[in-house]
Amino acid sequence: MSRGEDALVEDLLDGQYRALARTITRIENRSPGYRDLVAALHEHTGDAEVIGITGSPGAGKSTLVDKLAKSYREDGLTVGVIAVDPSSPYTGGAVLGDRIRMASTTGDMDTFVRSMSARGQLGGLSTATGDAITAFDAFGIDRIIVETVGAGQNEVDIVRTADTVAVLVQPESGDDIQMLKAGILEIGDVFVVNKADMPGADRTVKQLSEMLEGHDRGEWDPAIVETVATSGEGLDDLLEAFASHREFLESSGALEEKARTRYAEEVRTLLREDAGRLLEGEIERRGGIEELVDRIVARETDPYTVADEIVAPLEECLTREEAEPSVRN
Repeated sequence: MSRGEDALVEDLLDGQYRALARTITRIENRSPGYRDLVAALHEHTGDAEVIGITGSPGAGKSTLVDKLAKSYREDGLTVGVIAVDPSSPYTGGAVLGDRIRMASTTGDMDTFVRSMSARGQLGGLSTATGDAITAFDAFGIDRIIVETVGAGQNEVDIVRTADTVAVLVQPESGDDIQMLKAGILEIGDVFVVNKADMPGADRTVKQLSEMLEGHDRGEWDPAIVETVATSGEGLDDLLEAFASHREFLESSGALEEKARTRYAEEVRTLLREDAGRLLEGEIERRGGIEELVDRIVARETDPYTVADEIVAPLEECLTREEAEPSVRN
């Protein structure tokens, strides 16, 4: 790392909020040297609890996150909120403004709120979110909450960076129930029927119970909690459900297994990104994709042969490395 990056890491570990903000900005922008920053912070992580909050728009996620942050702060814990919006344009701001209503914690230096947007790069967003969690964790934040704007496949990938995932459902929402049937049922550790003071809440709880009864989740039996985020009703029950899941993770060894799975997927993702970048460079050296496609269209070659030719230099390099491994001290 450069001297400036060393200083940034040192300042972050010393608890300087400006250094944390600068680090996350570099992570989100994928600025030169950001990997060195994340790598240097990794050894200082492992103490934070990460909670993912997902659900369809309008389910009340932001209000609930506000109440959760306030409750954690009342218990003397520091809180970091990462709100992910894959669809919105990047604004460059560190605070979410109108989209997340963090009124209860405004001005509280021990509640750090950060928005992250894909800016059209959905594939790398879950990795960037994981890197931001690393920065929060190394900074010493006790509870990290990851909130997504929706509940589609991209959001599913993102909240898998969390130890505990809460899925919010609105009463009598057919769209929400269809969403659960579409696969998000598998990732929820706690299901929250928010706005439980609305008509149909009991029916929604019953539907969820029936769906969960027919879905094998192994040793953990997901809890269903009713809340009214605007008033804080049911918040204690939700916090208790989170604590119970954490206890299960630690006692069963599932917490370590989750971490191993997460790191394995992160390594694979980084390798795909790196290999893709190298192969794109090889395509350009061969005249660009349009020239290669012209040859395919003219039946001078075929897609498989082109792919084999492009991968060949990388494969040759790896084969040579295997045959003559370098000695690293």
